[in-house]
Amino acid sequence: MPTLSIRKVRPNVEAIVLAADLAGTFVFAVEGALSAMRGGLDLLGVMVISFVAALGGGVIRDLLIGDTPPNAIRDWRYPALTFAMGLLTFIFHSAVQQFPVGLVTVLDAAGLALFAVAGVEKALLFGIRPFVAMLMGTVTGVGGGVIRDVLLAGVPLVLHADIYATAAFAGAFVVVAARRSGLPPSLAALAGDVACFVLRVLAVSYGWHLPKASLG
Repeated sequence: MPTLSIRKVRPNVEAIVLAADLAGTFVFAVEGALSAMRGGLDLLGVMVISFVAALGGGVIRDLLIGDTPPNAIRDWRYPALTFAMGLLTFIFHSAVQQFPVGLVTVLDAAGLALFAVAGVEKALLFGIRPFVAMLMGTVTGVGGGVIRDVLLAGVPLVLHADIYATAAFAGAFVVVAARRSGLPPSLAALAGDVACFVLRVLAVSYGWHLPKASLG
């Protein structure tokens, strides 16, 4: 690829990563705050859980691919967004808690898809091999939720939810496959978003899950 084309593609991918990261941060910050309030935490606890739920996966990804300090620390927009959404969710908790279960599921699927795409795109941008980049997309999508659930003394959702981490990995796989087939980064990211989102929503709707061992 000519040098000029590389220079055009890199800013494009960086813009996609930033947009997906911030959008996913918005969604998971609200979800984290809701989980903290259901657990009976005070305002400080709500803010902490909102922060780790939204940014935990991205921090793990950045540390693993060598992008230090992580964006969540280096870029003020990430903590500002998480704390703002945590505070607003706490203030307007009565209205937020009235959200239908279906809407919460859709928001969660959207956040998972956005983070999975942001994770794999950023890993590819840093020269990580495709399979490991897909794993980085999965870690970005589920990492914050795992930390949230552990802090709230629960079994991480990713270990028992219907097609959760699998949906993130599938979305990341679609991004890599689309990029390999020659699609521009923006269309590849959109394809990955749609694949992850649709798979997660269908899994919840129809109760799809991976095989489980039957003991006893």
